[in-house]
Amino acid sequence: MHGAELELDVDGDRAVLVGTGGRKADPAAFSLGGELTDALHEWARVSAVVGAGAGRAAGPGGTGAVDAREGEAVVAHRGRQLAGRVAAALGVSVSYRDPVAGRTFVAVPPAEEAGGEAEPPSPGAPGGRQVHGRFDALAEWWRVQAAQNPGPVPWGTGVLVGAFFAVVMIVAMLALAGALASATHGLVAIVAALVVSAGLAPSLWLGRRVPVVRWIVGGVAAGIALSWIGVLVIVL
Repeated sequence: MHGAELELDVDGDRAVLVGTGGRKADPAAFSLGGELTDALHEWARVSAVVGAGAGRAAGPGGTGAVDAREGEAVVAHRGRQLAGRVAAALGVSVSYRDPVAGRTFVAVPPAEEAGGEAEPPSPGAPGGRQVHGRFDALAEWWRVQAAQNPGPVPWGTGVLVGAFFAVVMIVAMLALAGALASATHGLVAIVAALVVSAGLAPSLWLGRRVPVVRWIVGGVAAGIALSWIGVLVIVL
């Protein structure tokens, strides 16, 4: 992509932003705003129409060929404009290939165009958000790709990790209940088990959908549920 973080391209009659590895994402997945997103898709539709018209154009000297070249020039100019707006909105460099000139242009954010003349803005200033924009945009890009391409579920590793934490939780709960039941009273052991279960519940609820942590959450939750059988047996 000629050193750019993203590339503006057309997929059918829809505009797409291409990231590393050639992965495509809809512009609506980024923080571009409705107006810019609509403008990108409108440009893509016009580009598709102009491309189809160019294929049906007359010979090189015909009027159809001249109109097709003019349409391609308009589409190319509009594409460069939109690539610049995307670069300014996301704070990353965006490449765009001009179908008329056959060259690739790279639009950079305004902060990079200024070069070393301007002092770097402080993180709290409005310009500071632009400096960190490339990192936010790339993080958002990977978030979108992870949501669209989750990949295979690691059942083997996940179940093994969950089983390990379930065993640890069962051993810990039974050791606690057994020690309290023998030293004090069975009700104290039940209260302690309730406190542990209630204390872990919020963390388990928050981590239930986190891709890696959810296996640990499942194992701990299963361990708590199974350990209650042992707690009741010890107390009763």
